[in-house]
Amino acid sequence: MARTREGFLENNQHRIALFLDFENLVTNTGFTSGNFDLQPAMDRLLERGKVVFRRAYCDWSRFKDAKGNLHEFGVELIDVPPSTRSGKNGADMRLVIDALELCYAREHIDTFAIASGDSDFCPLAYKLRENGKQLIGLAVKEATSPLFVKACDEFIYLRPRTRAEKDKEKEKRAHEHEEGGKGRGGKHGKGHGERQGKEQAHGPKGKAEGSKTEVPESVVEVVQRLLARTTGTLNPSLIKEALVRKEPDFDERDHGFSSFTKLLSALEHEGVLKRVQQGRQWYVVAPDAAPLEPTPESKGRGRAARPPVEEEDEEEVYPDPVDDF
Repeated sequence: MARTREGFLENNQHRIALFLDFENLVTNTGFTSGNFDLQPAMDRLLERGKVVFRRAYCDWSRFKDAKGNLHEFGVELIDVPPSTRSGKNGADMRLVIDALELCYAREHIDTFAIASGDSDFCPLAYKLRENGKQLIGLAVKEATSPLFVKACDEFIYLRPRTRAEKDKEKEKRAHEHEEGGKGRGGKHGKGHGERQGKEQAHGPKGKAEGSKTEVPESVVEVVQRLLARTTGTLNPSLIKEALVRKEPDFDERDHGFSSFTKLLSALEHEGVLKRVQQGRQWYVVAPDAAPLEPTPESKGRGRAARPPVEEEDEEEVYPDPVDDF
């Protein structure tokens, strides 16, 4: 019996420590202390594991409007009074010291998330990775140093919602409230919060689908190298891992693909790879690879057991990699 993704996360769940350089997140980024929303960042982190440590650093006398929202997410607010004219370096140093102390004192925490775009945190990133920790960066793209992006294992870009998106969100909530009275609101609202977080972190889904899709040359090169070294099938999750290792801020949505499966489909259409199914799991092979031998399970079912799966990428099930991604 195949192990479900939920079971995989339970047995191999990452323990994440979140550190927020709050002043950096709300300075020239489109965010303010009053409209900063941590939910999208939390949604992305919770997809990767359990956030067991949450701290935000700054001179909170300057950002009082943000306190209530951060308290709702269980974030510990570390007040760093200005030690210089700007007061910024004091918060940065306190964050670095606490992160290193946690790295050595809490071995069960294997992932550190630094919410900042400041390149001053590059030395911290190098030291954490040197000690075997995975590092995730979070910040607004326009206010992020490329040096810090390259120093992270993965980088997630945040974006403030526009007024139109906020108005649309209010309309949806009002509609859900009406549907809830008919007994359908609970089911509809369950996925809505997750979708909202992903839209704020990546942009609206419709925008990605409506833009021109183009397979980046770097993706083609990575896939071809992996297939050249592989004698059998290749786990698609390993392809995504390799892409993110090369470009920590890689996101298929930036290239017009709403999901990684659709990117793989485009690669197959261009003749870069071929997707094959074994049981309920999908793998990738070279385009000129010989047909796979049927598994004992498929032999027992017979040829007419199930028709070929059409291009319903959301229904495809990929095996989990060794390290959850």
